[in-house]
Amino acid sequence: MADLTRAHIEAFLEMMSAERGAAGNTLVSYEHDLEDLFGFMAARRVQTIEASSSDLRAYLTGLGKSGFAPSSQARRLSAMRQFYKFLYAEGLRGDDPTAVLDSPAKGRTLPKIMSEEEVTRLLTLAAEEADDTSPGQFSRLRMLTLLELLYATGMRVSELVSLPARVLDQEGRFLIVKGKGNKERLVPLSRSAIETVRRYGEARRAEIPDADDNPWLFPSSGKEGYLPRQVFGRDLKALAARAGLKTSAISPHVMRHAFASHLLQNGADLRVVQELLGHSDISTTQIYTHVLEERLRQLVQTHHPLAKLAKNRE
Repeated sequence: MADLTRAHIEAFLEMMSAERGAAGNTLVSYEHDLEDLFGFMAARRVQTIEASSSDLRAYLTGLGKSGFAPSSQARRLSAMRQFYKFLYAEGLRGDDPTAVLDSPAKGRTLPKIMSEEEVTRLLTLAAEEADDTSPGQFSRLRMLTLLELLYATGMRVSELVSLPARVLDQEGRFLIVKGKGNKERLVPLSRSAIETVRRYGEARRAEIPDADDNPWLFPSSGKEGYLPRQVFGRDLKALAARAGLKTSAISPHVMRHAFASHLLQNGADLRVVQELLGHSDISTTQIYTHVLEERLRQLVQTHHPLAKLAKNRE
């Protein structure tokens, strides 16, 4: 470096190491990011220690245009903020040019979901295996029941595996689920889920000694007394593999996402989905708005008069 920036960067790194105990990897990362900033400023014929807010904003904009993810841009901005705060504290600058810079907007990660066809394949195979009368049928029927309930209600896996046995006494079309904060919500059951639970209840009484005295719908010998969610997750991936599905993209949580997305795709209201999922805030449910946006786009293309007119002209 031709100016004093290099010396100031070294002094900054020494301070981060001696006074803040920054790890070696952190120091290497800071040095790399500040070197990159220096190269950008040198091309603009601006000394890095004298860079203005607009200079630094131009640097961040350039990162975005070069394909850097918002998270990577945010890391660069963090290094810049630490560096210019150091310069200000040392009296090497009279201001902090990063104070007015906004963090890059991070796009919200869309949830992984399964298609309706994939869910159908999974449930169909689970049903076929549950009908197999060879040894182990009860475990296969339990898996079918877990899947039917999960896809019918969108329950959290922790809510699902810890369902009380008293749900077997509920003959209605609704299930009471106790969620976070012990809040209860009412969720409807599909006809197939109702029939599968009834069938499982009969098999449970025949399979498990003193079943009527066990408080859990899916009892286990583990410390919690009910089926561990990790066991269900493992068995679900094994079933997915047998169904020819990509196991890395399937989990109980992904099926919860599928429940919500498929409801929206078929016309459900976002507020209703919020209630069924047990979300206390609608903003949490809004991760599914990409499904709504696609459905609305298709509705407009199909039903809007101008869209129909354009189609007739083709």
